[in-house]
Amino acid sequence: MTTVLIADDDPDILELVRFKLETAGLEVVATSDGQSALDAALADPPALAVLDVMMPRLSGIEVCRSLKSTPATAGVPVMLLTARSQEVDVERGFGVGADDYLIKPFSPRELLTRVRALIGRGDTA
Repeated sequence: MTTVLIADDDPDILELVRFKLETAGLEVVATSDGQSALDAALADPPALAVLDVMMPRLSGIEVCRSLKSTPATAGVPVMLLTARSQEVDVERGFGVGADDYLIKPFSPRELLTRVRALIGRGDTA
């Protein structure tokens, strides 16, 4: 089964994303902070990481940078999910290696479409 790591400190967003992905047949590992997300990804690299940008302990930007600089996780596609919508924020996300950037509020259908596209492009875990 394809595993997606999701990390968001907002429990409502975390459950929404988890529900949407699990009903689509994906296995989900959910965490509520950046350090836990990084630890989970390093222990068992997922097919995709969906990361909130603003999280406690480590930001999604820092987690993305760490994943992309670690050989075992460098190929894991990363989607940043955030309320930060300024061009500089989007540029920063792609600058650290993010593969996609989705701005909150978002359509759950669009989220799933993007997740499927990213999983189709990357290596599956």
